[in-house]
Amino acid sequence: MYPGESITFTCTVDMYSGWEYEWYHNGVEQQSSSSKTIAVGPVTLDGSGRYQCLAKRGQLRTDYSDPVSLDVSDPPKPILKLLSPWSDVYENEVLKFSCEVSSSEWTVTWHRDQNLIANENGLELNIAAAKVSDRGEYSCKAHQKHRGVSSASSNTSTVSVYDKLPTPTLSRDLSFSPMYIGETVKLKCTVSVSSGWSYHWYKDGNNLNKSGKELSINLTLSDRGKYSCKAKRGEKTSTGPSNELQLDVRDKLPTPALSRDPIFTPMFTGETVKLKCTVNVSSGWSYHWYKDGNNLSSFGEELDISLTLSDNGGYSCEARRGEKTSTGRSKETQLDVRDGKPNVTLLQNPSDKLMHTGDRISFTCHVNVSSGWKYVWYKDSNPLKSSENFHQIASAKTSDSGSYKCRVERQTPTTFSSESGDVELKIDERPKANIVLLTSWSEVFSTDSLKLQCDVMGSSDSWNYTWYKEGINVSQSPSSKYKVTPNNDPEQSSYTCEGIRNERPLFSVRSDSYRTKNLLLKRRILLSISGCLFFGIIAVFIGCVTLRICRKPVAADDKQEETNLFLTMAQLKDRNDAPCPLVEYITDADVNPPAKEGEENGTSCSEETPLPITSPDEQAATTNGKETTENGGGMVSFLQ
Repeated sequence: MYPGESITFTCTVDMYSGWEYEWYHNGVEQQSSSSKTIAVGPVTLDGSGRYQCLAKRGQLRTDYSDPVSLDVSDPPKPILKLLSPWSDVYENEVLKFSCEVSSSEWTVTWHRDQNLIANENGLELNIAAAKVSDRGEYSCKAHQKHRGVSSASSNTSTVSVYDKLPTPTLSRDLSFSPMYIGETVKLKCTVSVSSGWSYHWYKDGNNLNKSGKELSINLTLSDRGKYSCKAKRGEKTSTGPSNELQLDVRDKLPTPALSRDPIFTPMFTGETVKLKCTVNVSSGWSYHWYKDGNNLSSFGEELDISLTLSDNGGYSCEARRGEKTSTGRSKETQLDVRDGKPNVTLLQNPSDKLMHTGDRISFTCHVNVSSGWKYVWYKDSNPLKSSENFHQIASAKTSDSGSYKCRVERQTPTTFSSESGDVELKIDERPKANIVLLTSWSEVFSTDSLKLQCDVMGSSDSWNYTWYKEGINVSQSPSSKYKVTPNNDPEQSSYTCEGIRNERPLFSVRSDSYRTKNLLLKRRILLSISGCLFFGIIAVFIGCVTLRICRKPVAADDKQEETNLFLTMAQLKDRNDAPCPLVEYITDADVNPPAKEGEENGTSCSEETPLPITSPDEQAATTNGKETTENGGGMVSFLQ
């Protein structure tokens, strides 16, 4: 029985009457009744089991009746099958289902998305031309109308209906381009939606009369062209053409190019070199390496070598693709590997170990072999900023003294380096020239020219001298003296000098400027004043003599005590206020220039400043002058 149905049981006793009946289900009393029948329903799955009864009257009870078994189960579930070959269909294709039931007593109803499909009750569902509205989830149910029983829904089948046909996708297993004679390429045509497709192949728009999802081609030159495919299903469904693939087939294989990094030659043990094999045409190559013609059993586009002496030799490579395609070997590249390190030499220009301030000095770092070096410079083990193969000192200073060296290094990619020996450099201060005035004050009355002398301070070496007037070269001579006259210096200019020679130091520091204008002016004023004083003294002397001769004698009583017009030497020594007309004139404010002009000459000149002495006569004159000064600076009396 099926759940929902009803059943009636009858309990019969052959003898007598007036019985009451007890009913049992699986040994459990269900009820007691005077009726010999009992209706059970609607039954459920729990109603399955054994049913029994007994009769009783007063104290009399019969035995249990024979059990009657009742089997309650669900109606059999129908099985839905998709009879069409594809669950994904396109408009106008056929869609067909079947619903299988346990016996012919059952009738069937069809459902799409759990909604009843009207007028369809056969064991098969046929849709001759599918539409987009026919997509969904299909199921069926079985029914026995005379018993009022319906089964559960069958299994479901989901169907997709597309209004637009798909486009096939054409691919190839080898994407290399170009390809070469003898290689094999496999083309594959794919429709990602649904199934059941058959495939047809085309080259340059012409049917190749070949079918199958894949097309394998052993290439020849005639296989060049554009390939495409189409997919078909049934009699009505056919896709459009796929994308096109171009096959470029060539008969001549390329030659690989072998390069190296770095390209230095020679190289040294411990450095690393990278060889690279390249085929610029097509792709998908595998590479094989050879040394001196022997296979190295190394693969890959690059070959890294940490160099030892055994790595000397000629290297080449070969590119292969597949089992049949080989390019042949590249040209050889030679590796020259040497032991040790290169010699590094540090050269100084000029090579003198003793240089002077202001000198221009350059160092050059020289490596005897190979190239690609980076240069690192050191002074007293401290790094310098220079990075070229030379280091320059434009104008040397004493602080540039020290020990210099250079180091060469290069990345290969490990750092490889070598150092030079030390070069000692000493920088001394350059001696300075100085201008000295040779003209003495005693020569004031005899000349109006000046003699200048250029001395290199602190040096006893022989020099040649160069004189400059207002910065312009006016004389080059081995003599250290130079004469300035009003004729060659009417403007009374500023002079400098420097010493030059053929040994180091080659030249001195130029002297401070020396201006002649103020000194000549002083000397001319001194000459004029001295003349005036000389003629004034002569005039006074003549007047005194004339007065003495022409004056009338006086009586002894009237004779006054004679007064000495001139002081004796003894008197002069006892007096501190004896006048000196010459000094008075010379120290006059109009004669003495301001201190600024003295600073221009770099020389301070006053009454007490002695001029440089260059001859015995000048020395004698200077001595006489000192005695006069010691006597008080006055005129010495002619009276003794």
